[in-house]
Amino acid sequence: MNYIIDHLENCSVVTSKVDKLDATNASELKGELVLLNKNGVNNIIIDLTATKYCDSSGLSSILIANRLCKDSSGNFVLCGLQSSVAKLISIAQLDRVLLITNTKEEATDKMNSLTVNS
Repeated sequence: MNYIIDHLENCSVVTSKVDKLDATNASELKGELVLLNKNGVNNIIIDLTATKYCDSSGLSSILIANRLCKDSSGNFVLCGLQSSVAKLISIAQLDRVLLITNTKEEATDKMNSLTVNS
């Protein structure tokens, strides 16, 4: 399994175990995200600490997570970006659209504050 899913009190954390988030495994991530959403999870954190490379397929799966959460009145937080992934997200100007934190701990704190205020 390329992704580990932890269910917390107010969200689910999807932790990537892949070095490269690309066309070979992005569809698996998309499938996990859609399944979570269909099961009523509308607050999702994706932790990409282990991921050193991301292509357009990977970005697409991240954007799907964001859209699924927004469409179900939830929240999405992305965390643990390696410099190359952060650079790609910045070039695509997705850092203006996505809520991004440095660590999973910061992401869960942010999610807790977002869900309390919702």
